[in-house]
Amino acid sequence: MNILQEIWSSLRHNKMRTMLTGLSVSWGIFILIVLLGAGNGLSNGVRSNFNSRATNSVQLWSGKSSMPYHGLMANRTLDFSNRQVKDIDEQLREPDKKSGIIDKQSTVTYGTEYGNYSLRGVDPTYKDIFNLKFDPEGGRFINKNDLKDHSKVVVIDKKIKEVLFKKEPALGKYVKIGSVMFRVIGINSKKEQYGNPTCYIPFTTAQLIYNPNQKFGSIAMTVNGLDSKAKNDSFNKKLIGVMSRSLYFDPKDEQAIYIRNAQRDYLQTMKIFNGITLFVFIIGIFTLIAGIVGVSNIMLVSVKERTREIGIRKAIGAPPGSILRSIIIESILITGIFGYFGMVLGIGLTELVNYIMVQTAAQSTSENDMTIFMNPTVSLTYVFISTFILIISGIIAGYMPARRAVRIKPIEAMREE
Repeated sequence: MNILQEIWSSLRHNKMRTMLTGLSVSWGIFILIVLLGAGNGLSNGVRSNFNSRATNSVQLWSGKSSMPYHGLMANRTLDFSNRQVKDIDEQLREPDKKSGIIDKQSTVTYGTEYGNYSLRGVDPTYKDIFNLKFDPEGGRFINKNDLKDHSKVVVIDKKIKEVLFKKEPALGKYVKIGSVMFRVIGINSKKEQYGNPTCYIPFTTAQLIYNPNQKFGSIAMTVNGLDSKAKNDSFNKKLIGVMSRSLYFDPKDEQAIYIRNAQRDYLQTMKIFNGITLFVFIIGIFTLIAGIVGVSNIMLVSVKERTREIGIRKAIGAPPGSILRSIIIESILITGIFGYFGMVLGIGLTELVNYIMVQTAAQSTSENDMTIFMNPTVSLTYVFISTFILIISGIIAGYMPARRAVRIKPIEAMREE
């Protein structure tokens, strides 16, 4: 208790010194949190733009040949069939989940309500490739039994449910797509993407009813093990080779098929923003070092000014250990209290920015809005480590001159100005 009273008396007697030391600590922690939060916000924002599909997804679309090939004319329309899906499955080892995609436009009717929407025939794997979302009460996606039985079931986007069913439950009800009745089994709550809201039906059902020529224009898949730009470029080249042999077009023909490799785009983008995050982290470290230097200087001056006081205390019988303990505890209290104050301010600011970003995103009805900043929060581990480093720095900066001061004779200490 006596030590705490001595420390409190010292702090009150040196208010300016105490405030300067504390502000150095608070400012260092505050700026470090803000900079790390900005780096995380940039990284999270860019990463969120890839949430519309799996980051390891690849999708290809068929086009028209622009070059003659082995006696075949140019300007041929190229369409996929089940053979191309099978060739990919047999000749490439990187693809995992695959889905052919049949795209149509059709009128969807329920009672007196109707609308013209996209109709998409897909496999069950489509849900994971394109990150479709289902609320707990939102039913399910298409499964293997639906494919096997050519079931007339449909999953609708939430926007279609709101237009056709209003506030009425949609699951289990029947809608007419064109002239065929389909039972609603699920509602996709993922916000709509580019284009109209979509109805999803089993791929086999779409082939049977709407696609008698068995041709379709797109194949999507996820891939494994492509963790670098070089591997993705190599995979794209192999994929073009497989398709050129399967559809008979020149592999150099850039108009024959179009490939969107999200994994490659994701890796390139994250490489850029990881560099930015590292740059921000380095600036934060230098800011922390500046705080450490500030704390150290102030503690050095503080102990130097108290050399005469230390000499007097030794002269009246205070043991050196008690004096050292008093200075160290004072250092811990100043850096700890003001470090906590800076930590609260920094976390409060990042949480406030995050709240504003979340509210703004909640008011958006489309995922088409691109963002480069999201969730600028910081791991508390970094914050506690930074505060701990500042406390240790303050202790060392106070201990070294204090140790020297308690070693000199009281009469010499009292001569110090």
